[in-house]
Amino acid sequence: MSDMKGAGVLFSEMTPPPGSEDHFNKWYNEHHMPSHVYGVPGFRSGQRYKVTHKPDYLAIYDLESPATLTDDEYINRKYKPDAPTKKMLSEVIAFTRYIGEEIGFQLRDGLTVDDALNAPLIFGVFIKLPDDVTEEFVNWYQTEHSPMVLRSSLWRMVRHMKIVNADPEPFTHMFIHYVESEDALKSDELSAAQATDWFNTLSQNEWFKTHSVMYHRLGKRYHKGEPNAQTFTLDI
Repeated sequence: MSDMKGAGVLFSEMTPPPGSEDHFNKWYNEHHMPSHVYGVPGFRSGQRYKVTHKPDYLAIYDLESPATLTDDEYINRKYKPDAPTKKMLSEVIAFTRYIGEEIGFQLRDGLTVDDALNAPLIFGVFIKLPDDVTEEFVNWYQTEHSPMVLRSSLWRMVRHMKIVNADPEPFTHMFIHYVESEDALKSDELSAAQATDWFNTLSQNEWFKTHSVMYHRLGKRYHKGEPNAQTFTLDI
């Protein structure tokens, strides 16, 4: 059981305008993320990530469920943002947003959920599944693919998500891998998982086209249990 992981995630990617990274990070660290995590019911925790050598940023918010984003407090913040937020969101030059409903997760033996959440990197895999293969694909991912990669000491956790809202790409599912380093993608366990009969069979299909992203953990995890959550006030 974890107070920091929920049954849904808000997966939000942003790229700040050139020359504005410091200002963007100050806004995100001191204003935007704590405001959401500490102030909106149903937000369990939030963690930021960054692509190496590029100004591309990701935030993953853990939610009690996707229904968290229908709370009046969140809706008010989304459609009536405060002045700093409205200004910053008007300036970012790239933005994607996915809301995921967790349909399962798997841990490497011996780890807690919180250990896994705090992995140094995340590797996200996105796919658009036809309705008639969704159950078969998710079952394969949960019963064969994920257990095989989790045999590696470089893997901590795999989360299986149904995407309930996507902007801009119409993916249907995302699989979030929490890993130790980029070497996870060179591991023997991943190579073995990609050499199975099921993988080879599925990969022959036209729909088997994935989009993947890798981000390094950036800064601390914000959560309602930390002391700052009780004393935080917006400075606008």
